[in-house]
Amino acid sequence: MDTILDYLKKYGRYSFREMPLTEADSVVLCQLSYLKFDGLVPTVRENKASVTLAGLREHPDYEKLFGDTRYEKENRALVEAILAGKRFSHIKMNCYMNLVRKESETQFSALTFILDCGLSYVVFRGTDETLVGWKEDFNMAFLTPIPAQEYSVRYLNHVAGRIYGPLFVGGHSKGGNLAVYSSMNCNPIYQERIQGIYSLDGPGFRPEVLEKCGYDCIADRVVKIIPRESVIGMIFDTDENCITIASRGFGLLQHDLYEWGVEENHLKRVKQLKGSSRRTDMTINKWILSLNEYQIQTFVDTLYQVITASHADNLIDLSMSWKKSLNAILTAMKEVDPETAEVIKKTFKLLFELVGAQLKEQVARSGQSLIDTTRDLFHGGLGGHNSRKESPQKEKT
Repeated sequence: MDTILDYLKKYGRYSFREMPLTEADSVVLCQLSYLKFDGLVPTVRENKASVTLAGLREHPDYEKLFGDTRYEKENRALVEAILAGKRFSHIKMNCYMNLVRKESETQFSALTFILDCGLSYVVFRGTDETLVGWKEDFNMAFLTPIPAQEYSVRYLNHVAGRIYGPLFVGGHSKGGNLAVYSSMNCNPIYQERIQGIYSLDGPGFRPEVLEKCGYDCIADRVVKIIPRESVIGMIFDTDENCITIASRGFGLLQHDLYEWGVEENHLKRVKQLKGSSRRTDMTINKWILSLNEYQIQTFVDTLYQVITASHADNLIDLSMSWKKSLNAILTAMKEVDPETAEVIKKTFKLLFELVGAQLKEQVARSGQSLIDTTRDLFHGGLGGHNSRKESPQKEKT
């Protein structure tokens, strides 16, 4: 199955004037936004000329682009494929913003691409490797707007006021949620200029948020794309109005854009969401919507408290010292009530499986051991809790 890397090899020779923007281009740009552009691309507060990826190759800090070791190999291949063609190599980049604040539980990053056909594409980065970013994702379940959503509206208004012409807005994961939220809430004058809004497996919104923010005004421009085993993208959503595509990954790894299938110059369609995934998504949404704000906030805060017991700042550190992390986490979970502990165990098991598969090759060699150990511990390693009767949440999930 072809991926975006194959797409760039086949179609990278065409400019945007020769072949208009495709959905596969949105995937490329959203993945590109995860690179570490700090100090390389003018910030949103600066009034400097745009830069190109080809031009950055001569920058003394060029190697910093690949600071995320989870995807270093893939990101290098992505940049090389881009630079080998003319479609993206001279695309302009500006208005970079990257903000991580522990005290306000905020992780926000955005970048604006200016295409050679007169279009501009605002991309919101999804959740990065910081634990603060994951906490903010969890906050979406009960708090609206979260800080990143507020930043996204201000960012879109600022960029639209500086750059003229048609706009596209997009993002992957949390970035997809921000793309939709900012488009719903931006200045109506700028909203009219938006041609398309791409949410790539991004979580949705509670029903009352859609109504309050006037989603109907942009609904016909929203393109929601999910892999066949989507979990994250189906939070507060259904697959009825989504484009479902193939992925080489399994389970939660289908969230990875590098695994998404490409056919010719578009994403490879499949008929519908996998049945088991649909049942899982319905269960998760039903569970979240059944809780009041206080109950959800208590769960999210407790989950974060348990994870941060490892004293790690990001997922990479958490996994690199996984034995130490697990011991600290399991100790913290002994103080958590059984019902909440069961949900946290399932959530954390998925998190470790995802991270274990994404680490560099030398770390990945111990990944299966990590997953097996985590599974064993979370299936009865909590001292006292495993002897209790399963909670209603556990039976549902």
